[in-house]
Amino acid sequence: MTFIVMDTQRKMIQTENYKPITKTLLSVLLMAGLSTQGFAQENLTYQLPPKSIVDLVDAPTSPTVRFNKDGSLMLLLSSAGYASIEQVAQPVIGLAGIRINPTNNSTEGEVSGIYSDLTIKDLKTGKENKVAGLPEKMRMTNISWNADGNFFAFSNNTLKGVELWLVDVKNLKASRLTNGLLNDAYGTTLLWHPDGKRILAQFILPSRGHKPVDNIVPTGPVVQENLGVVTPSRTYQNLLKNTYDQDLMGYYLSSELQEVDLNGNATKIAGPAIYRKAAYSPDGNFLMVQTIEKPYSYLVPIYYFPFKTTILNPQGQLVKELYHAPLAEKLPTGFDAVAIGPRAYEWRSDAAATIVWAEAQDKGDPNLKAEVRDALFMLKAPFTAAPVKLYSMASRYSGVEWGNQNYALVQEQWRKDRAQKMTLINPESGKVVKVISDRSSEDTYTDPGDFIYGKGPFSAKVLLFDKGAPGVIFTKGAGASPQGDRPFILKWNLISNKQDTLFKSKAPYYEEPVFFNNTGKVYISRESTEEAPNIYAVNLKNRSEQALTSFADPYPSLKGVQKALLSYPRKDGIKLSATLYLPKDFKKENGPLPVLIWAYPREFKSLAAAGQVKGSPYRFTRLAFRSPVFWVTRGYAVLDQADMPIVGEGKEEPNDTFLQQIEDNATALINYVVDMGVADRGRIAVGGHSYGAFMTANLLAHTNLFAAGIARSGAYNRTLTPFGFQVEARTYWQAMDVYNKMSPFNYADKIKTPLLMTHGIDDENSGTFPIQSERLYSAIKGHGGTVRLVLLPKEFHGYRSRESILHTFWEQDQWLEKYVKNKK
Repeated sequence: MTFIVMDTQRKMIQTENYKPITKTLLSVLLMAGLSTQGFAQENLTYQLPPKSIVDLVDAPTSPTVRFNKDGSLMLLLSSAGYASIEQVAQPVIGLAGIRINPTNNSTEGEVSGIYSDLTIKDLKTGKENKVAGLPEKMRMTNISWNADGNFFAFSNNTLKGVELWLVDVKNLKASRLTNGLLNDAYGTTLLWHPDGKRILAQFILPSRGHKPVDNIVPTGPVVQENLGVVTPSRTYQNLLKNTYDQDLMGYYLSSELQEVDLNGNATKIAGPAIYRKAAYSPDGNFLMVQTIEKPYSYLVPIYYFPFKTTILNPQGQLVKELYHAPLAEKLPTGFDAVAIGPRAYEWRSDAAATIVWAEAQDKGDPNLKAEVRDALFMLKAPFTAAPVKLYSMASRYSGVEWGNQNYALVQEQWRKDRAQKMTLINPESGKVVKVISDRSSEDTYTDPGDFIYGKGPFSAKVLLFDKGAPGVIFTKGAGASPQGDRPFILKWNLISNKQDTLFKSKAPYYEEPVFFNNTGKVYISRESTEEAPNIYAVNLKNRSEQALTSFADPYPSLKGVQKALLSYPRKDGIKLSATLYLPKDFKKENGPLPVLIWAYPREFKSLAAAGQVKGSPYRFTRLAFRSPVFWVTRGYAVLDQADMPIVGEGKEEPNDTFLQQIEDNATALINYVVDMGVADRGRIAVGGHSYGAFMTANLLAHTNLFAAGIARSGAYNRTLTPFGFQVEARTYWQAMDVYNKMSPFNYADKIKTPLLMTHGIDDENSGTFPIQSERLYSAIKGHGGTVRLVLLPKEFHGYRSRESILHTFWEQDQWLEKYVKNKK
């Protein structure tokens, strides 16, 4: 792929990223309307886009890699690619905010993290080995290594049930451990005991019998009541609706906890319950479990249901009941709102058996003034003493990084103003050693990265310390900078704050650390605009390198496509960016091209953060169903990941000026690419998915910048999401003017630019009910606009089947060809 780059002075610079795809075909009914001369509905079988797009969709994906604990073995995991519509059409039940496949008792969502093939590479010998005994038609999920890395467990998600499997990496053999079937619908499906010789797993109740039968004769009305208590609730889908739904929830989510040894011998640990979480203490002598309790709610998902937290001994007997959390459907408004009482229970990973948790000190209400918002408590085994308050904080608790008996890092944040703080404390006394970081979460340039973990006194992960230097840790991060992302590994002395960069990506590559354990080398994933990602071992002392994989370019048809990272100013001075793709044979002298712009708005609280450079100029192009890059093969100039920042500084909220800002963003980009000589101002389309679809409809309603629009799975009437959306924390009644102005539904009579809308019929995303698209379509149609609505059977918010994805691309291609490229 040829690579060029331009900034506002037309200097050479660079660019961006994407994901892969794949497979099969069958037909089903779709709603649509080919005629733009009025309303039409037709039954349409799945269609294929042009071959250049089909070939890219069906391109094989490179394997995903995972390492064992010491980095001596690498798993090469091959994805099955896109599912067929037959697979996607399996029955799905929506209960308490989650999607369940009743056939195999698993969670149904966008297909990711499912693997169909496995190879194990020995990094000492370089030999790649196949594993004997793997299941046929394998759908591997929930991969988990044991403590010493000699075995890993996984679940095999078949059409009839979810099986528990074990791989012996030394003998290269796989075996199914038990005939019981796992419950993979909710909770902790499986985890290793710290001794590495047993697996705790959720099993479907052996004697649960047949599914409950719904009584078609009502016994009375379904009643909800609120007695003067403020109970705001966001829009959720798949909630419980009646007592039959409650019965179904109990049937599909109830599990039995069993420990299974390496020979497949199973021991029952805990009886029937809906398990929210399970976790061993680091020494393996206790088990913390959380179980969902009644009363259930028809207003909120299962994550807010009452639950009980208890500690059990190895035989499953009760040691301590810690807390019974009530139903949390009456939380205050605001993203920083939390439930009253203990929450976020976890084991301290650097100690044998110490439980820790957070508790709100401000009634969980971010709208109240308080000097202390949260406090961290701990309780040591045998759990008979009074809890000890370890640390108090002025913001909301967001986690602890456990190190050793001397150091732990407490993290807190305040989402309203994007503040993040990290404090080094003594985990025994709670004494503050020093504040390590106090920054804005939006400021990517100062992000210290993620902490790297090592082995502690037990098998639980703790901070990886430098040898002989207990205050020196390591982080890895994206390395955002004015030159783009440059991933790094940092050696950080928390006491002196001295920082040494052990590794940093260098041009013309994007090099991302994927494994580091402080033994003198790092494994990296290296890619460039021309080279597909591959794994290398880098010796940090002499910088020698060794290639560990040789994955081929999955998209040879994109070779020669011109790619540029553009940098251009908005009228208020904010520096924006977008990735430009031009056909391989494009020459300016042949005239400007039709254009497809793809974007997604993001909110910021500072102009400086909004203008920071995003992404890297050296990334290999990855394709996914959300990608517009396919259309570069159809003769379009494609502008992907076009910056669409929405900024509100100080007391002003970003959405107060949403409409003006998206217009300013779009205008700046269009003027820039037109001035470059690559874009035909009269033949420009804009599109987006989800919030990008919402943006698209608004741009068409309030500007005359575009020849056509593509809006996929969006929300268009903000009164249907009255208690907040995206990062808008104000309710409709607190910001009525903002909600109304931001709703393109209210301006449907102004949408005369041709708009293609697609939506998954079973969209599960909060706020993007399919009715959002149906109502906007009807409103535009009712005012004589040019609009087409395509509803995709069996599809969620993200489209999953090959048939639906290819048909969506056919729809987009037809629309762009008619209303953009060949616009009259």
